[in-house]
Amino acid sequence: MQIHQLAYFVAVARTRHFTRAADLTGVSQPTLSKQIRVLENSLGTPLFVRDRGGIELTSAGEALLPHAQRILIDVESAERTVHEVASLRRGRVRLGATPSMCEGLLPGALKAFHTSYPAIDLEVQEGGSRLLTRELAQGRLDVALLIVPLVTDDRDIETTPVIRERLVLASPPSVTMPARMSVGDLRDVPLVMFREGYDLRDVTLRACRTAGFEPRLAVEGGEMSAVLRFVEAGLGHAVVPEMVLATRPQLHTTVLDDPPLDRVIALAHRSSEALPLAARAFKAALLDHLTAFGSDDRQP
Repeated sequence: MQIHQLAYFVAVARTRHFTRAADLTGVSQPTLSKQIRVLENSLGTPLFVRDRGGIELTSAGEALLPHAQRILIDVESAERTVHEVASLRRGRVRLGATPSMCEGLLPGALKAFHTSYPAIDLEVQEGGSRLLTRELAQGRLDVALLIVPLVTDDRDIETTPVIRERLVLASPPSVTMPARMSVGDLRDVPLVMFREGYDLRDVTLRACRTAGFEPRLAVEGGEMSAVLRFVEAGLGHAVVPEMVLATRPQLHTTVLDDPPLDRVIALAHRSSEALPLAARAFKAALLDHLTAFGSDDRQP
């Protein structure tokens, strides 16, 4: 049983005329008649009664008709859905991003993409780079914005560095801090520290230990939004990506040097051949947005 045979069958059932059904389906009358006979032979029963008074459905034809109509409707719907997805009129992008990207650059990038592709659904998962890498490897994310180098043995994951985040010291509104400090000057500064497994925690602790001291921790265990709120409340200072402070103008910013601290954010995904069309469009739109956003001191 072939789809085109069902289409011919439904056309004959609708018109009760082989010639008109052939015109309706765009084939010759002999071709249509032959395919109806092939369909009947495959089913082992006549579908039409042909006589001088016209064409009528047999009981088998009556039974087949609603099923054939539903099949043709489903096929048309499937073709339309695939065409819409291929034309980026529908689809979904499952995106993972680090908390700093969610606080900083991502909202603008998502808005730009949604403006260009309003019918593409966006599903965002916030998490650390290790978690997002696992989600990518297991196929639960299409793309992710995370810290490189990756901690993974999966060679199918591709990365494209997109932005270099400068790390700065965020301080409470009530505290006066210099415009620039060395990492060594953090020795007596009470720090609000991220939770275990957070790469910003690792970067901060490593920088302090390289400078020869253990940092003084006032509060620890928070996510990005919690850490920023703790700093706003005056509980301490925190080393954070500079871009997240764009939404926290009340916090003071101190540039850290000697050595300067930064990290590279990359767009990661499985091999490009396996990347869904909507995710490819998101990748292109994100890179365009970052090109417009980035400045020389932010780019890797």
